[in-house]
Amino acid sequence: MATPENKDLLTLYGESFSSRLLLGTSRYPSPAVLQAAVEQARPAMLTASLRRQGAIQEESGQAFWQLLKQLGVPVLPNTAGCHGVQEAITTAQMAREVFETSWIKLEVIGDDYTLQPDTLNLVEAAEALIKDGFKVLPYTTEDLVLCQRLVDVGCQAVMPWAAPIGTGKGPVNPYAMRTLRERLDVPMIVDAGLGRPSHACTVMEWGYDGVLLNTAVALSQDPAAMALAFANATQAGRLAWRSGAMAEQEAAQPSTPVLGTPFWHHP
Repeated sequence: MATPENKDLLTLYGESFSSRLLLGTSRYPSPAVLQAAVEQARPAMLTASLRRQGAIQEESGQAFWQLLKQLGVPVLPNTAGCHGVQEAITTAQMAREVFETSWIKLEVIGDDYTLQPDTLNLVEAAEALIKDGFKVLPYTTEDLVLCQRLVDVGCQAVMPWAAPIGTGKGPVNPYAMRTLRERLDVPMIVDAGLGRPSHACTVMEWGYDGVLLNTAVALSQDPAAMALAFANATQAGRLAWRSGAMAEQEAAQPSTPVLGTPFWHHP
């Protein structure tokens, strides 16, 4: 959460976080590896799927929930795997009871192959959850009009993808993502498709407010080290954006000043 030393905080729905990295909790080789990655990254939130962990009463679900509590990082439940509006709403309501939080990462999947969000029903689900008191972070495409509609129904932040979930391709449509960032004046977190720390740095340099990662860390050869690399890259990109990058030049420009022409005397 927010710390006195860090004045550049990520603020979502009136709550502030010192980190701009959100981390997923699935596909890690073991709970110990997940814990090590979280300790290195120190993320703002950890995403968790109610469907993946199972009911809290089950032994596996109970162990997972205890681990999340032990890590001491705010939990962001998600509606992963939901394909319809009512299914997403019901899952969100169950997650609110289980995780004791009104935060929700809203996923309504429209295509099983690309896991692309259902752009036709996402706004309806978001509006219903907002009215039900949820702090909704919707997983969406980089479509400007769709993101604007989500803001119009009450979402105070949106989470566009850079590429399909788990592909690690990085931003596949830079023009659309940069246009989206320029046009909407709400916090935006890039969710899905980032594969390398340089990808995270790039979108942060464009002015995005944070990144959400899972596969890129969990399936790396050293998840703890990769989590730290992404955390550092996210910070570096944010600092670069705040600092203001130089304008690109068509021609070379000397970087060393020439104060005068040296005179060499030859006998």
